[in-house]
Amino acid sequence: MSSSILRPSAKKRIAIVPGFDPRTQPLVLSDCSLQPLPFAAMRLEFICEAFKDRIDWEVEPVFTAAFHVDDVCLENIVRAAVFVPLVQRTDGLHVIFTRRASHLYDHAGQISFPGGRIEPTDTDAVAAALRETREEIGVEPQYIQLIGTQPSFLTSTHFIMKPVIGYIREGFSIQPDAAEVAEVFEVPLAFLLNPDNHRLHRAELPGGGHRFYFSISWGPYFIWGATAALVRNLYHYLAAAVAQSALPR
Repeated sequence: MSSSILRPSAKKRIAIVPGFDPRTQPLVLSDCSLQPLPFAAMRLEFICEAFKDRIDWEVEPVFTAAFHVDDVCLENIVRAAVFVPLVQRTDGLHVIFTRRASHLYDHAGQISFPGGRIEPTDTDAVAAALRETREEIGVEPQYIQLIGTQPSFLTSTHFIMKPVIGYIREGFSIQPDAAEVAEVFEVPLAFLLNPDNHRLHRAELPGGGHRFYFSISWGPYFIWGATAALVRNLYHYLAAAVAQSALPR
């Protein structure tokens, strides 16, 4: 993510406790009634149509308040945008992720989508997401087909992240910025959007209280926190789109 003088208040920021390991926090039971999406729902054509239609759906219920922030005025927050990049492979659509460099101030070493703070020079969240994608992994905007956006998500570190969904056309190349990105990798969309692969954790906070977060494990990669929450929300959206369509379950 690009640098900025804007930062959330240190007093209100929820820092990760030294030694905190998100992989080892206790699991709690989440909604076991959710069904995997049919394969046809994870084709590019269906996803594009789903974002053109008016879908009657609800955000992930564990994070209802965190997802209802687009029209709320909040203090001491940083507005950001992330790009959820879909790419076609022989076995279906994949999603591109980055592992952030370990020296970064925010979310060091974590798995994330390309993205960052919305700068004053950005016309909107979409422009910010495209700019950050070019800066972080070297994909130029001419290779990107925009599909749509999802509700913003308020993170525990006081970022409001706007997800922008898009497809990367053939001919692109990945050129990571080593100053920000330690690694770029892909995960099949069918794996990500299978609720059987989503785990809900409960972490106790210093001084009392707790927080919940989802995680998704893919090989050595542990996708958790806001990134996993955005994946979970995309599942809910497409599941609602399936329910309103003629696709068989």
